[in-house]
Formats: sequence, C-alpha cells, structure tokens
Amino acid sequence: MIDPTKNESAAMEAALVPLGEYVSSIGMNRPLADYQKDEVLALIETVVTAYQDNLRQQFPTSEEIPF
Repeated sequence: MIDPTKNESAAMEAALVPLGEYVSSIGMNRPLADYQKDEVLALIETVVTAYQDNLRQQFPTSEEIPF
C-alpha cells in the first residue's frame, strides 16, 4: 500500500492483535514457509477481516466506506 491514509494505518494496526492471536494458535516458532495452504489462507482471512472491520467502525453508516 502506497501512502496509507490515517484510517488505513489505524486499520493495519488494528489487525496486529488478531494476527498475533492466529499465529500464536498455530505455533509462533514456525517459519511462514512451513505453513500449510489452509493456514496461510486463514492468516490472510484473519488480517483482511480485521482490517475491513476496523475501517467499517471508523465510518458511521451514513458515510460511504472507501472500499
């Protein structure tokens, strides 16, 4: 992402806790190269969902969400 907005930066930061919780649940000491395909997909889903959820929370329902 080039030049994230303040809102996008906040959403990325908000994804850190869910990301950490997921990685912790499958083993933090494992290199990413050792993840199975389903684990990588779950990691992506975790991060993208947390990112989008945070952006939705930043904008009242009357405003247009920028995605």
